[in-house]
Amino acid sequence: MSEQNDLIKRRLEELEEIKKLGINPYPHRFDVENNSADIVKNFKDPETDEDKEKLKDVSVTVAGRIMAIRKMGKATFCHIKDDTGRIQIYIRKDDVGEEAYSVFKLLDIGDIIGVKGYAFRTKTGEVSVHAVTYQLLTKSIQPLPVVKEEITESGEKIIYDAFADVELRYRQRYIDLIVNENVKDTFVKRTKIIQSIKKNSRKNNFFEVETPTLQSIYGGANAKPFITHHNALDIDLYLRISNELYLKRLIVGGFNRVYEFVRDFRNEGIDRTHNPEFTQVEWYQAYGDYFDSMNLFEEVVEQACIDIHGTTKVMYGETELDFKRPWKRIRMTDAIQMKTGLDVLNIKKDEIINYMNANGIKFDPKISHSKGLIIAALFEETCENELIQPTFVYDFPIDTTPLCKQHRDYDISKLDEMKNDPEQVILAERFEPYANKWELGNSYTELNDPILQRKLLEEQVERGRGGEEETHPLDDDFINAIEVGMPPTTGVGMGVDRIVMLLTNSQTIRDVIFFPLMKPV
Repeated sequence: MSEQNDLIKRRLEELEEIKKLGINPYPHRFDVENNSADIVKNFKDPETDEDKEKLKDVSVTVAGRIMAIRKMGKATFCHIKDDTGRIQIYIRKDDVGEEAYSVFKLLDIGDIIGVKGYAFRTKTGEVSVHAVTYQLLTKSIQPLPVVKEEITESGEKIIYDAFADVELRYRQRYIDLIVNENVKDTFVKRTKIIQSIKKNSRKNNFFEVETPTLQSIYGGANAKPFITHHNALDIDLYLRISNELYLKRLIVGGFNRVYEFVRDFRNEGIDRTHNPEFTQVEWYQAYGDYFDSMNLFEEVVEQACIDIHGTTKVMYGETELDFKRPWKRIRMTDAIQMKTGLDVLNIKKDEIINYMNANGIKFDPKISHSKGLIIAALFEETCENELIQPTFVYDFPIDTTPLCKQHRDYDISKLDEMKNDPEQVILAERFEPYANKWELGNSYTELNDPILQRKLLEEQVERGRGGEEETHPLDDDFINAIEVGMPPTTGVGMGVDRIVMLLTNSQTIRDVIFFPLMKPV
């Protein structure tokens, strides 16, 4: 720490010297006309001495952060980094003048400069910029970690003294982005993935909308909300856990295909694939069902993978994932039977519980009142780890959600009788997509029967009173919207962060969120 303080003290002293020379170390602007990548790409080696002289007449202006510096007597080489890469700068005392060169000697790694000059190739073959003038744009006070690179004879790049402390990288993402090239590449790909999804949505005639983040009644998912307070109205509000109920209101209002990228907030745990604040895209399609949503989901992810990698195949760790359509599709109950041998729809609930107890399969005793929820818990514990390649698991017990329509194969006149039999399980038209053992989203053929919808949400309220922590509240205005009339509809929620993780080979969700939530130090 004392060494760090000494470096900061020296930089502050340099800053004062620069000011005494009448130079503003933080000017207001600089005209940047070129970037490092284009300078290197467009450079053409001169064929004659005359062509070499003509290079001096082709001016380039570039700006960036000093990442390496080699000061000599009357000349200095440095590398600056802009948003497209790095380029070497050659600054000579005879060109920029004695005073300017003396100022340059006061500069450090991390300082930002603007350079005007001409491109040339050094004797070692590196395209560089010969500075005619330069300007200090920002004097850095905090020293950067000095990352050293070595290229072996085999062409392998070895990194020394990397900024590798994981906690520090997440807390100081700005430094992480400066010194770790792969980090910026991940976030560039993240943006391209989002752009790909939006492009695909527009191609399929979906209309982008915005819905509230602050909500007086949260809904659309089973999750714990964050609570806040609005002083002027003197009311408690919730940070959105989902935008589902608002998007359905828009379907009622006549927007037949809508989508929205949102930040959702859930007051729950943090682990490798969960962050309390995360990005989701939801889309809703009138007159469609969950098979339409399956088709669009796999289309969107396949295209995003192609847009990023040029192929449907991607490595995640040591596993090759192939997002080529069509993905595997399997009913939840069939997946369970293949794994356990249990025909869960045709055996007693107690038999399932006995199997789980005998095999050390844990489940929340609060859900033991429902055979459907027991089946869902059995699936999670026995089958999810088998779902490596992209797979749709569909036809969930209807107990798992109050917002989904029962399967179309049921005789509607017999549903009430089935509901009164605790050993009967009614399946819903719901699917979840999986890859790499992860759930990537959720989708339904949406329930649009307002009488049944109210009844199911009232049951959720009662379950909450009975001790379940994650249940849906009753939203009377949403019921009112359904009573106005919602056409047959299908909807999807896609976990954008997890998709980005898979397509960028990122091992934790914090690697794909610029500023993940961190415990204060």
